[in-house]
Amino acid sequence: MTEAQQDNRLKSRGFSRYAFALIPLVVFGGIAAIAAKMLYDQDFHGKNIAEIPSALIGTKAPSLNLQPLEGSNLPALTDEAVKGKLTLVNVFASWCIPCRDEHPILKQLAEDGRLNIVAINYKDKNENALRFLGELGNPYHAIGIDPNGKAAIDWGVYGIPESYLVAPDGTIIYKRVGPFDDISLKEGLFPAMEKALGKPVS
Repeated sequence: MTEAQQDNRLKSRGFSRYAFALIPLVVFGGIAAIAAKMLYDQDFHGKNIAEIPSALIGTKAPSLNLQPLEGSNLPALTDEAVKGKLTLVNVFASWCIPCRDEHPILKQLAEDGRLNIVAINYKDKNENALRFLGELGNPYHAIGIDPNGKAAIDWGVYGIPESYLVAPDGTIIYKRVGPFDDISLKEGLFPAMEKALGKPVS
């Protein structure tokens, strides 16, 4: 092998090592680009993954027959607890930090006598859920426990907190993934409530 051929072979090996070393950087760059696009696709009005369409919207809500949260003095979450009422079904847990952030908004919503707010307590410990409500207050008219997540599966829960607005006839008319904020109330929940009630909501 000539000296020139040896040089070319060494250069080729060096390039291969360089290219191999770049692979992790390329992979990382691709992941970063995807993440950046997801963030970019979220506009500044809160219309992001929180407004994920649900196959359940426009269909009858899944049946509810959950055991009560012992010690809360609230009724169990059953079909009777929501029948004939405009109801917000909120999925929460004491270990969920965004649920804690959302809770003051739920308490404000509970002041509207036209809205029945109930809860599915998701994979939580009874004492922790009671402590959560004791510290932050209780906006719910009924609570059902979902220790194994079966009810959450039936409802197509994506991530908690999550809320479903159910019309008096039992049809799901709105879904919110993530905590409510002022924008999601004005652009999502309130318009859905107005449509169901036939009256302005603010």
